Amino acid sequence: MASTTITPTRMVLKQLKGRLKTARRGHKLMKDKRDELMRRFLEIVRVNKELRERVEEGLTNAFAAQQVASSVMSPEMLEQALLYPRQSVELDMKFKNIMSVNVPEYSFRTKNNDPSEIYPYGFAQTSGELDDALDALAKVFQDMLELAQVEKTMQLLAEEIEKTRRRVNALEYVMIPELEENIKYISMKLEENENATKVRLLKVKEMVLQNAHDFK
Repeated sequence: MASTTITPTRMVLKQLKGRLKTARRGHKLMKDKRDELMRRFLEIVRVNKELRERVEEGLTNAFAAQQVASSVMSPEMLEQALLYPRQSVELDMKFKNIMSVNVPEYSFRTKNNDPSEIYPYGFAQTSGELDDALDALAKVFQDMLELAQVEKTMQLLAEEIEKTRRRVNALEYVMIPELEENIKYISMKLEENENATKVRLLKVKEMVLQNAHDFK
């Protein structure tokens, strides 16, 4: 329903038509953004599924090897073997922009590139299964980091999709119909005023002609 506080003038009508044009253009842009965000989101969902399966498989293998190592080594020996790690890891984070959404990119680097540094013990008094467990964990670490990155990206994109959807709906179901209704209301009022002015002019003309005729 048209707002009763709107002044039905040609200037207001022109302003409302300009706002309506802008709202329609914004609505199209927001819909395009929403659709592109959904496309990117679904791509990342597929990547997330593949990564999760790899991570679960890698952790399962690592835990299975660790259980075997625990069965052949005493808890004290196992704790002593893992007490002082020799390798250290530094985690870096930067951001990239996806459709105006800043999503994280994680990366890591180790203190040195020697693969044997993941074993913080000598091999004489430990089991091979413990080596297998650490090796499996080292291999799955990159996938775990990438999985964390993907899941955070999914969360941020989902939030942006919801915000964009609300804006699209507000434009489509509230703002644009309201502007159209107000434009229609003002146009009708202006037409009524114009018709009323024409009637008054005709009456004035008729009165002038009548007076002129009587004067003669």
